[in-house]
Amino acid sequence: MHFKRITIITSVVLIVVLAGLIKSSESRIIQRNKNIYAVGIDHNIIYHDIKKEYGITIDSFLINQNRIKRNYNLARLLTDAGLDNQTVAKATYRSAEVFDIRKIKAGNNYKLYYTKDSTESLAYFVYKHSPTEYLKINLQGDPRVILGEKEIRNTRKTCSGIISSSLWATMIENNIDPMMSIRLSEIYAWTVDFFGLEEGDQFKVIYDEQYVDSIAIGIGDIYAASFTHRGEELYAYEFEQNGTKSFFDEKGKSLRRQFLKAPLKFSRISSGYSNSRFHPILKIRRPHRGVDYAAPRGTPIYSIGDGTVIAKGYTKSAGYYIKIKHNSVYTSGYNHLSRYPKGIKKGQRVSQSDIVGYVGATGYATGPHLDFRVWKNGHPVDPLKIKAPPVEPIYENNLSAFENRKKEFFMELGKIDS
Repeated sequence: MHFKRITIITSVVLIVVLAGLIKSSESRIIQRNKNIYAVGIDHNIIYHDIKKEYGITIDSFLINQNRIKRNYNLARLLTDAGLDNQTVAKATYRSAEVFDIRKIKAGNNYKLYYTKDSTESLAYFVYKHSPTEYLKINLQGDPRVILGEKEIRNTRKTCSGIISSSLWATMIENNIDPMMSIRLSEIYAWTVDFFGLEEGDQFKVIYDEQYVDSIAIGIGDIYAASFTHRGEELYAYEFEQNGTKSFFDEKGKSLRRQFLKAPLKFSRISSGYSNSRFHPILKIRRPHRGVDYAAPRGTPIYSIGDGTVIAKGYTKSAGYYIKIKHNSVYTSGYNHLSRYPKGIKKGQRVSQSDIVGYVGATGYATGPHLDFRVWKNGHPVDPLKIKAPPVEPIYENNLSAFENRKKEFFMELGKIDS
């Protein structure tokens, strides 16, 4: 009897202990699940549902997007958006402290963010100045202004093409940003005559494409390229030396020369260097000691090298002209200009690729073109036959790093289909 009572008591105790353990375990599981679900809701579901642009939660506002009309300024835009004169004045003044509001461009986009309450008051104004730069005015309370910049994401890409008509047209045919033609013309400006490209010339490029908000906005760094011109394959490898990035050939020699191949980026040669050319206006034969480049009026003209402006003015035959002395040997001249860049004057130093004028038809000219001339030791020479020496090559202490980089990109260029 005594033994039975002990057995019953022991059983009851065990049941109570087990019940406690089960309840404690259930509590821990419930608490753990609560923690998991709490974290999931707070940080995954709610956070990722929020959509923002320019740091503004867009679901909270009524948004109007427009393009800036001609002759509109910031004050007029804000007034038309419904702001009172005092707020417009404050917002305009504070905007001018961080951004030159005179540079607001007609045709650019701007957005107005209105509250969703009964007042529908303007809370934000955002002007998109470029794909990356924007002006944001917070109009909730006292106007606050920031000049913001969107993050650019670079993606490594390759491209190639075979020229059938022009370099620009080839880019479009191959779905390549046409600005690549400008970049290649700059890289090879001293080694390829882009006015004499031939059908069948081809190129390959390794480069970065730049994106903002998943939209391609342009071309970033170009790491390597090959350009086959008249059967000769010319390589270009980017390499940084003395803190400056430049392009070098496969032997480590700079692609940059003392002079540009041409003073215009894109055009066509309408008349070459000649000792006897029939003048279209004077109707006589006489020497033409220059090269004519036909181009639209206003096309920028670049100095072919560093130098000093030694003459600038107007003559009946040359129209508006400018002459640049590059060194003790060479001088270049540019005739029939429509106008000059602001501030350029006699005695001024200019750098290679500086704009020194714009194509026009002043003087004896039947249409807009540039009459480009070069003198060597005071005597006129054919600009297309000048052979300028290269600038500094890869330094000996940088050769190993350059060779490694060249090897990497040479193999990658070889894998690109033409």
